[in-house]
Amino acid sequence: MPTYTGISSEAFRHPLDRQAEQALRSLPGFDLIARKFVEFVYERPQLVYLMGNTIQVGPRQYSTIYQIFRECVRDLDIYPEPALFVSQNPQVNSYALGQDNPYIVINTGALDLLNEAEIRAVLAHELGHIKCGHTILIQMAMWAMSAASVLGELTFGIGNFVTQGLIYAFFEWRRKAELTADRAALLVMDDLNPVMSSMMKLSGGSIKYGNECSLQEFIKQSESYQALDADGLNQVYKFLMYSGAQGMMLSHPFPVERVHFLREWAVSEEYQQIRRGNYQRSPASGAVNVTADSPENEAEALRRQVEELQQEINRIKQSE
Repeated sequence: MPTYTGISSEAFRHPLDRQAEQALRSLPGFDLIARKFVEFVYERPQLVYLMGNTIQVGPRQYSTIYQIFRECVRDLDIYPEPALFVSQNPQVNSYALGQDNPYIVINTGALDLLNEAEIRAVLAHELGHIKCGHTILIQMAMWAMSAASVLGELTFGIGNFVTQGLIYAFFEWRRKAELTADRAALLVMDDLNPVMSSMMKLSGGSIKYGNECSLQEFIKQSESYQALDADGLNQVYKFLMYSGAQGMMLSHPFPVERVHFLREWAVSEEYQQIRRGNYQRSPASGAVNVTADSPENEAEALRRQVEELQQEINRIKQSE
C-alpha cells in the first residue's frame, strides 16, 4: 500500500469541505463560540474517561488492530501518533476527536462486523479527520449545540449567538468533512472496494447474512439514489432529511452518497496525480485551527468555571 510522505491535507481535501468551512467561519457568532470553546472545554476529561472505560490499543493489546493502525498513521504521514481506543459498544461506529492529544475510538461492533481491510479503511478515514484538523471543529460544534439545547440560558455567554443558522452551518460542514476523510481512506487503501464495502456494512451489514450482501448491488443503489434528483421534489426531501425534518439533523451524508462522491474522485486526474507522488506537501498539521486569546493554567481555569457556574445558579435561585 502507498505511503504519502509529507502529504498536505490540502492535497486531498474535498472542495465542498473547504467551502462549507469558509461559510461556517463567516457567520456571526462563530468567533465567540471558538473563544468560549477553548476557554471552557479541555481534552483531559475525555481522555480520563477513555482510559477508565475502554481498552487502549497497543503492541500487546489488540496487536493486530494496532499494527493496521500504525501502518495507516505512516501512510498518511501523521505525527505524533494519535491514541486508539476500543469501546464496548455494539453500534458499528468510530470517531476521532482531540487537538493537542488527538485520539480515535472504534466500537467493538465495528471490529466484529468488518474484515481487516474494512477496519483499515475505517481507521484511515478517522485519521483523515485528524490529518485535516477536523477534530477540534467537530468538538466545537458538539459543544455549541449541547450548550444551546441543554443548558438554555446557562451557556456561558453564547446563548444569544448560537442561532439556528450557525447550528445548520456546523452540521453542513460536518457532512462535507466526511467526504474528505473518505478520500484519505481511499488513499491508504488504494482500492475502492473495501472502503465502499465498509459503507455498505455501516448501512445494514449483518454478521449472520453478510454473505448474501452484494457490493455491486449497493453501488447500483447508490446510482439509483443519485437519479432521484431528476425529480426536483426529491431534492427538497433530501434537504429536509439532512436538516432535521425527521427530528434531528444528520452529521454524516448517507452512505450511498459517500459511495457516489468517492467513485467520482477515484477516476479523477487529481487522485491519479497523488498516487504518482505529485501532491502538495507540508508538515503534518490540520487546516482547521482554533486558538485561545491567552493561555491559562488548566486547574485555575476549571476552578474559575465552577465558581462562575455556581454564581449563575445562585442568581437563578434568587430570582425565582
